[in-house]
Amino acid sequence: MSVKTEKAKVVVSRTRRVETASREFTFTAKDIPSGALADYRQKAWEIYSRLALPTTAEEAWRRTDLRSMPADQFRLPAEGAYADLPPVPDELLRPLVSNQHGGQVILLPGGRGAASLTLDESLNRQGVIFTDLFTAERQYPELVAGMVGQIVRPEEGKFAALAGALAQNGIVLYVPKGVKVEQPLHSILWGPGEDLAHLSHILVWVDEGASVTYVHESASPSTLLAPPSTLHPPRSTLHAGIVEIKVADDANLKFVELQSWGKQVWNFSHERVQVGRRGNLDWIFGAVGSRLTKNFSELDLVGDGATGRMSGFYFTDGIQHLDHDTQQNHLAPHTTSDLLFKGALKGRSRSVWQGMIYVAPAAQKTDGYQANRNLVLSPQARADSIPGLEILADDVRCTHGVTVGKLEEEPLFYLRSRGIPTEDAERLLVEGFFDPIMQRIPFEGVRERFQQAILEKTAGE
Repeated sequence: MSVKTEKAKVVVSRTRRVETASREFTFTAKDIPSGALADYRQKAWEIYSRLALPTTAEEAWRRTDLRSMPADQFRLPAEGAYADLPPVPDELLRPLVSNQHGGQVILLPGGRGAASLTLDESLNRQGVIFTDLFTAERQYPELVAGMVGQIVRPEEGKFAALAGALAQNGIVLYVPKGVKVEQPLHSILWGPGEDLAHLSHILVWVDEGASVTYVHESASPSTLLAPPSTLHPPRSTLHAGIVEIKVADDANLKFVELQSWGKQVWNFSHERVQVGRRGNLDWIFGAVGSRLTKNFSELDLVGDGATGRMSGFYFTDGIQHLDHDTQQNHLAPHTTSDLLFKGALKGRSRSVWQGMIYVAPAAQKTDGYQANRNLVLSPQARADSIPGLEILADDVRCTHGVTVGKLEEEPLFYLRSRGIPTEDAERLLVEGFFDPIMQRIPFEGVRERFQQAILEKTAGE
């Protein structure tokens, strides 16, 4: 598969426009859930109340403008709201392997009790906890209180504080020391509806010597995206979430995170994984949905010999805007990180990838790599790719690379000369571009769903 590449252009502006969001959220302290995390939620609310919505005057948000977000329209789902909203599609519920899951949690809009839970009895006997957040608060309050706010802090941003204070849905996964979970665990956050705010908090702790594969999907039905000039665009939906993951010493986690939000969703998340001594993380991320996404994904290698791989793919069309901000933090010696994000763009869509490898002074013998590859398939689409290195140690190997380009004419001509229509030829080349990332998704059914999404986007106008 051949791709014509161009050197990514980075434009640095020395001036800043002072901009403010035109509207503010209308949530109140009465929306704070009660329970074992009441103190944490109250502190998060106080931070949320102090922070303003981010503007393009802030470096992390310079390329993502929220002024058109209808913040004042969003409300929390009423208790039992899921009963009057579209149900979860059957294809999202299918087992990941064979005819069963090791466990599955389905999160529905409507607060407490709006979750469906299953867990293999053998895992239950070994002490594995895999449940929704509010069930965990009731049954394991000390465990949950010890996990929340330890990896991602509410102070990290307006949306982190919002999710910390008001999250109505969430996951708690705990794998005890030495337990090897063979069957994958699967959770679904289903967020249908208009003008609703879906707020989530995911807590994962893979204890010493344990291992597990965990797949989390965020999804909702889609309404048609209206162009900016339309007087009456479709109503919007909000998601704000936190993901906190601890991979302890000698533990192993494969985390597959898939985002197929409807095209009316404004999506924000703060996610961080902390990996201990000789621990290993394989983090696979896919995004094809949402109106706008701003995602902070951080890998903290805190133990000697920790390793982490981050693999991401995204495909935008229409007027979608996806902004992924990744950070690989080497905080201990002999640590290794490897990041590869690939994206394709159509229509008037835009992608932003901002990456940073940070190496602390004591993190000698670090090996860090990051790469971002983009295919721009329409003249009005735009991909911004901004890699970065901050190295404070002197015995390291850190590299990065980015490409932004179009499909080359030569392979297209070759395929057309063999009787393959132009549209099919372009689709085959795009599929080949994404295939290295797709092969890292360990489940055929999940791969097929996202390959179908790629097919639909490639065939669309």
